[in-house]
Amino acid sequence: MPETLPQGHKKLRILTWHVHGNYLYYLTQVPHDFYLVTDDARSTHHSGRSGTLPWGDNVHEAHVDEIAKMEFDVILYQSRDAWERERERLLSPAQQRLPRVYLEHDPPQQHPTETRHWVDDPGALLVHCTPFNALMWDSGRTPVRVIEHGVVPLSPARYSGERASGVVVVNNLDRRGRRLGADVYAQVAREVPLMLVGMGSERMGGHGEVANHLLPGVMAPFRFFFNPIRYTSLGLSIIEAMMVGLPVVGLATTELVTVIRNGDNGYVDTRVERLVEHMKRLLADPKEAARLGAAARQTAEERFDIRRFVADWCEALRTVAS
Repeated sequence: MPETLPQGHKKLRILTWHVHGNYLYYLTQVPHDFYLVTDDARSTHHSGRSGTLPWGDNVHEAHVDEIAKMEFDVILYQSRDAWERERERLLSPAQQRLPRVYLEHDPPQQHPTETRHWVDDPGALLVHCTPFNALMWDSGRTPVRVIEHGVVPLSPARYSGERASGVVVVNNLDRRGRRLGADVYAQVAREVPLMLVGMGSERMGGHGEVANHLLPGVMAPFRFFFNPIRYTSLGLSIIEAMMVGLPVVGLATTELVTVIRNGDNGYVDTRVERLVEHMKRLLADPKEAARLGAAARQTAEERFDIRRFVADWCEALRTVAS
């Protein structure tokens, strides 16, 4: 990972919000200064340098009462609320006119193909984190760029696979319905041993929440990673599992179909019964699971390399700020 900016790039002061913790941590590997919106209550999206992630010296906090008096070079929005309401409430008129980027983390949540993105601004840059998301959104007049994920391993944990079970990582799965695959998880769990990890997973008999830096070690003993989600972006937990060396089994939907190759680094299918067959085969054949997991790790290291991610963001920010 580069410690300095590429030649000709200016170090920028970027105001943003704490929306997705792991993504934000990976984003702050970019060698600019990041200022995170913070309030006294450390409320949602205003939590600053919170959690257990090892934030770098380039990550600062910007209290909501002080933001309008501070100097920034770029405003990086990450939620509709920030774009439509908070920028008028928190930013000065001059700050509202600064170079601006909107980072969209998800595919459209209403109609999958006919939803117009609320950022309708030819002076902004709309960044999508998967090509699938960019394909599905109607981005209107706003310039679009795709910057695929980049991941830094949060621990040296490596796949061991001695536990004859799959692991699933989804927060509050029981409250998030069919889109996140609560019913798919329940169906598969009746036939295959699975451990659910994440916030609120205890309500479904799961392991509970795990700190970011401990999750790789928790996943490492499991035989495979199962993704039951029907429709979302490419989850960082999938890539993090691949970095550890777990083979991935999941639904053949959204961007995952371009990442997982059947029989090479995992299995994807739209038929849940076929996925169950693959899981049972991996439970019965640890050597095959290890082979697929090694290929999954290689895929993750090549496609989601943090150096490529940093370089892509440096170029996008340079373009906007210039």
